Amino acid sequence: MWNAISNVGDAALTIPVAITCAVWLALSDRTLAMRWTLLLAAGMALVGVTKILYAGCGIEVSTIGFRVISGHSTLSTAVWTVAITLLCRGAGGRVLAGAASGLLVGALTAIARLIDHAHTVPEVIAGWLLGAAIAALFIRSLTRSDVKLFRPAVAAIGLSLVTTLAYGHHAPFQAMIEDYSPGLCSGVLADFFGRF
Repeated sequence: MWNAISNVGDAALTIPVAITCAVWLALSDRTLAMRWTLLLAAGMALVGVTKILYAGCGIEVSTIGFRVISGHSTLSTAVWTVAITLLCRGAGGRVLAGAASGLLVGALTAIARLIDHAHTVPEVIAGWLLGAAIAALFIRSLTRSDVKLFRPAVAAIGLSLVTTLAYGHHAPFQAMIEDYSPGLCSGVLADFFGRF
């Protein structure tokens, strides 16, 4: 069961869902779509940096068991909170209920990553907090806008279809990070220290 919950945060599922939300937003308000895209990209860049620093350079905070920010926890929390909130707003429901539901999905994903022994407690907490911050910043902009979401029923069908097709697949990002980070770290560090 926990593996199935963990899959909810895999990039192979959350990125297509995030893109679907971005397209829906672009049809409704391009500024909101850009804000969503930039916030998520910034958050994922931060996750990626921690993974590269650990996998390539061996940098970690061993005293608290922190190596990397959990990408599954970050993506699950950010993407599902925003997607469910958009669906609630499109259906005329309460944004707060959608946000709370998404944060719960993110928390369950974080717990699943702990049970799978993929991450430590500090790593999933960092991921959940980062995802929650991304979602909160976006939802704040959404609630302050008077945007009317474009065809919510069509968007809901699109999100359901994307979720059905993408669920259970696994993105190859972790393998790529493990393969390329050592070369990247040694190259960047050699260039950095070579200047001094």
